[in-house]
Amino acid sequence: MLSNKQTVLCIEEMAKMFPAAHCELVHKNTFELLVAVVLSAQCTDVLVNRVTASLFEKYHRPEDYLAVSLDELMDDIRSIGLYRNKAKNIQGLSQKLLTEFNGEVPQTHAELESLPGVGRKTANVVLSVGFGVPAIAVDTHVERISKRLGICRWKDSVVEVEETLKRKLPEELWSDAHHYMIFFGRYHCKARNPECPTCPLLYLCREGKKQAKVRGFDG
Repeated sequence: MLSNKQTVLCIEEMAKMFPAAHCELVHKNTFELLVAVVLSAQCTDVLVNRVTASLFEKYHRPEDYLAVSLDELMDDIRSIGLYRNKAKNIQGLSQKLLTEFNGEVPQTHAELESLPGVGRKTANVVLSVGFGVPAIAVDTHVERISKRLGICRWKDSVVEVEETLKRKLPEELWSDAHHYMIFFGRYHCKARNPECPTCPLLYLCREGKKQAKVRGFDG
């Protein structure tokens, strides 16, 4: 397991590799961000942005999503995986925003997670990106990177990965670390064919060292 200091060093190296790392979901306000993150479950940001380019032209407020039939909304997001459930959740969260939060996106974990389709990861993204609250959203990239590097254990749950990262990183680094790790996982330490031979973190990476022996490069 990497120490706190080694974990910070990893994030600093990722920051050098991807200094412009950011949330790639295109949005103009926190409500659009919320909808985009709900749509992004098990789906790429590229596809979500393709769909929301027209979706956000048609729908601007929670009221707009409730002014159409569920079938119409489903048709508008049909190219996205799980579009039926996501359409139901978007209408459900829109209704709850209007009835319980005066049409505004709430700013606490508990309130966000009370919305249909919003889990811990989505709430963390909205808090971090939308409201500037220090948070680490553990998606597939963050989980994979944390386990490959040895920041946490292979058997750790998503919540345990999040808690370990929060414990090993200073709070002021949480939100940026989330973006650095996503870019590192999306563009360098990919699920398939990670770029271990050219990785500046190879000397620290437990999985990379194993791959070095298997694939015959210097670890």
